[in-house]
Amino acid sequence: MRDIIGMMGKVKEMQAKMEKLQAEIAALEVDGTSGGGLVTVRLDGKGHLKSLKIDPSLFKEDDVEILEDLIVAAHKDAKEKAEAVQAEKTRELTAGLPIPPGMKLPF
Repeated sequence: MRDIIGMMGKVKEMQAKMEKLQAEIAALEVDGTSGGGLVTVRLDGKGHLKSLKIDPSLFKEDDVEILEDLIVAAHKDAKEKAEAVQAEKTRELTAGLPIPPGMKLPF
């Protein structure tokens, strides 16, 4: 019986930590860049685009496709950074738990 009570306490503790982690990740902001810093995007922890900065030198009619590609690349860069931070925070939280590799927790 003690094991069940102890396990329930650990579950509640883990739940509280997960809620805190979700709040931290939601508040997280990461920048992604491309084109040597000519295009910068900022995403929140859930991957939503918060801002976009484009160097004025890219505003030429014949460079539209390049600009489009740079925006996509900057977004990808920021998203990968956000996912890396989320993975690291989750690893820290779940250290010692037998969670299968690659399993994503509900964020």
